[in-house]
Amino acid sequence: MRKTTSLGFILASAMALTGAAYAATGGHDGGRHFGGHGHHGMHEAFAKLNLTDAQKASIKQITQASREQNKGQWQALRTQREAFEQMTPDQVGYQAAAARLAQVEGQATQARIEQRAKVKAQIYAVLTPAQKAQLATMRSEREARREQWKEFRKSHPAPAASTAQ
Repeated sequence: MRKTTSLGFILASAMALTGAAYAATGGHDGGRHFGGHGHHGMHEAFAKLNLTDAQKASIKQITQASREQNKGQWQALRTQREAFEQMTPDQVGYQAAAARLAQVEGQATQARIEQRAKVKAQIYAVLTPAQKAQLATMRSEREARREQWKEFRKSHPAPAASTAQ
């Protein structure tokens, strides 16, 4: 379970911006997420920004280049994780392999966050000042709706589950 969850998390994270470009060009990615929001939301944001064909092409190129650049790193991480998962706790070298995997996972997380920031900055640079302002407004509105929802949930708690015996 841990292997599947970790792998899914890493792959979803790695593909986050790639899917955004795909969504921007009218594609559908089957439910991967971008920045905590489904691609449907990102596609809506791009649609509201009225990206030009040149902007869409630039975003797609940026995200495809990022994906290709990271493909080898993610494959190496997957291979190392699979090798560790095949080991049993009583094998010689198990703890050392766990320590190596933890180190590699940490490095991969750092690389993923840095790459995501780089790609987001490159995409942001493609936008016009008006589109950037509109994006900031949409982000503020989304945060306001999130806060409203939190307040609603506080004032309307879910009923407690009954403990039938």
